Amino acid sequence: MSNVNLNKWQIGRRTFLRGVGASISLPLLNCMAGDPTPSKPRRSVFLYIPNGVNTLTWQIQKAGKDYELTAPLKSLEKHRADITPISGLHHPMVLGKHHNCEKVWLTGANVPGDGGAFRNTVSADQLIADVHGAQTRFSSLEMAIEGTSLAWSKDGIQIPAERNTQQIFNALFGVERDSKETIRRRLSRRGSILDLVADDANRVNKKLGSEDRSKLDEYLTAVRQVEERTKRADEWLNVPKPIVPASEAARLQRKLSMAQAGEYYRLFYDLMAMALRTDSTRVITCGIGSEGNTSGIPEIGILQTRHGLSHHNGDPEQLRRLTACDTFLVEQLSYFLDLLKQHKEGEQTLLDTTQVLWGSGMAYGHSHGNANLPTILCGGKALGYKHGTHVDFNLSKIEKYDVSDAQNHYKICSRPVNSDARVSNLLLTMLQRADVKTDKFQDSVGVISSIVA
Repeated sequence: MSNVNLNKWQIGRRTFLRGVGASISLPLLNCMAGDPTPSKPRRSVFLYIPNGVNTLTWQIQKAGKDYELTAPLKSLEKHRADITPISGLHHPMVLGKHHNCEKVWLTGANVPGDGGAFRNTVSADQLIADVHGAQTRFSSLEMAIEGTSLAWSKDGIQIPAERNTQQIFNALFGVERDSKETIRRRLSRRGSILDLVADDANRVNKKLGSEDRSKLDEYLTAVRQVEERTKRADEWLNVPKPIVPASEAARLQRKLSMAQAGEYYRLFYDLMAMALRTDSTRVITCGIGSEGNTSGIPEIGILQTRHGLSHHNGDPEQLRRLTACDTFLVEQLSYFLDLLKQHKEGEQTLLDTTQVLWGSGMAYGHSHGNANLPTILCGGKALGYKHGTHVDFNLSKIEKYDVSDAQNHYKICSRPVNSDARVSNLLLTMLQRADVKTDKFQDSVGVISSIVA
């Protein structure tokens, strides 16, 4: 990279940490780049589940510190001091427009009514990547166990997500078969082709109508994204990738499928944790599924898609299965938090320096209710968070919950109890904790002050 100083007194990029018979190469540190004012990493991870939850078994009944985790959330009990479940949040611009939930979970973009043209806006993760991305090989990492990407560029163009675990491993840690010179020539050719495409498109643009120009503009934005990634790949050619121990590499390259759902999900979390440990990136998004179609979980006896389970029509067996699915997904989150806690950076854990948002853009899937969204904020104590309470924006307006009256409770999940309780407020809080200089994000009305020290 152009900003890497190779003075002999600096620590080498291939310096290794050794112990217990294994080694792992250090990430690119500020002292390697000659930065006189090193900063501690501030990391962010965004995890999306589709189709909401069984809100009747999910809903925590009490706000504050002495709340009780409900059955689907029990696996998080050991992380109680590092999590904040949040009830009552919604996206005002998305209410009643369920098919765009996953698209706007991190953007809060205005979703038009049926038939209206939709154009997304930048997602919160990409604003964070703009601040921290220059210090890592990947400014952000977009993954999807199933479904699609959660990340959107400044031009509102979706950034593709990788679903192949082998490809993710190769990008992060794989050894290049070709020489640096060969790779650089290939990148140069790609850049030349992109230049020609952009030139031709600009000439054609002058002859098009407004609608076609808009479509062409989206295409050119995608081309510019490829250009930026091509340039970045060229800059990092001289920086060796982190080396993981052989046993770890073998584990991270296993070929798994949804037939082994637990191991398959955990493989994605293993890759995310290793990407953060090696400082390959500081921003990760992962779609755990899509609203339209997410596989069943055979190992716990669920063969139906999550979308099918969410349309339960009140059937007790369907609701039981949906709760079992919710429980499984939370257990995988708990596993990820375990991984982040196990890795120490001085006196802090990786979880202390990583804010993790887990949630959905829908609450009650049967009628596509998208208020009172299931939301859990985790980690990030070094970023200034204080955890250990259930933050509930509903109980400031209603006396108590009554999940025994299903139809009445479902109303809370369809129309917000507190109109100022917005997901954008939480995203604004996360942006500021990640050093993004802004006082506003989309339709936010302020940060959530109760979760910061």
